Amino acid sequence: MMRGTWQKLKSDRYGMTGLIVVMIFAMVALLVWSGLLGQGWSEVTGERFEGASAKHLFGTNLLGQDILQRTLFGTATAFEVGLVVTVCSTLLGTLLGGLAGWYAHGWLDEIILWLKGVLDSIPFYLFAAAVAFALQGSPWAMHLAMIVTFWTTTARIIRGEVMRIKEREFIEAARAIGLPGLKTVFRHVLPNTFHILLVQGTIVFVAAINTEVILSFLGLGIKDGVSWGLMLAESSQEVLAGHFGNFLAAGVSLFLLLMGFNLLADALQDALDTRRTLT
Repeated sequence: MMRGTWQKLKSDRYGMTGLIVVMIFAMVALLVWSGLLGQGWSEVTGERFEGASAKHLFGTNLLGQDILQRTLFGTATAFEVGLVVTVCSTLLGTLLGGLAGWYAHGWLDEIILWLKGVLDSIPFYLFAAAVAFALQGSPWAMHLAMIVTFWTTTARIIRGEVMRIKEREFIEAARAIGLPGLKTVFRHVLPNTFHILLVQGTIVFVAAINTEVILSFLGLGIKDGVSWGLMLAESSQEVLAGHFGNFLAAGVSLFLLLMGFNLLADALQDALDTRRTLT
């Protein structure tokens, strides 16, 4: 299946373009994490608002910090937030969605659906502000707020898929030989939702990065370090003074990464669509 999916993905030029863009940004993030790039993001290495030059390719900001170094470090911040939120919210959504789907219309399903409805009814940014206030400015407040709310969509999708899969013949066979319900869910049902989780995880990754930028811009996100959201917040006053370095560096980087992920997600959805394969 994976070989066929890869062949379909390779034949989609937009999907391959998205994959290449994502891989370039991912490589930058890895180099930053390894200490080879972006380590001088907080150092004052020039005069305020220097233009682009050989020393400062993107110029400097109000404090004389190199904008390119800050942009590179912001890439690592985006991937760190995306990975943490995507992995945690996907695991939580898969677990709760799988249980809700397997025990559909039972008391456990009702509790999970009620919890999902409550979280979906709360305005997200108010919830994020409340979490940040409750945790007294903890750097993990933003991550927690996203994880607690982002799992609901994954759970809804997995619940429906599990309800469909559990009626198939191989699940009936597992029941017939006396395989316990939870073991059946984790061994035979949830592995068959991997293709859905792959696409959904990509979408959550995009949402997490986009949300981090908005929260950081509002002062509710990254506290220690730098992100594209903080750079855009800095640029809100700089643009009025005719200095566009921060705005262009962070804005273009965000646009390219999100566009790459969106192209990749669309291509993955097409490549993993078994109904299209059957037709």
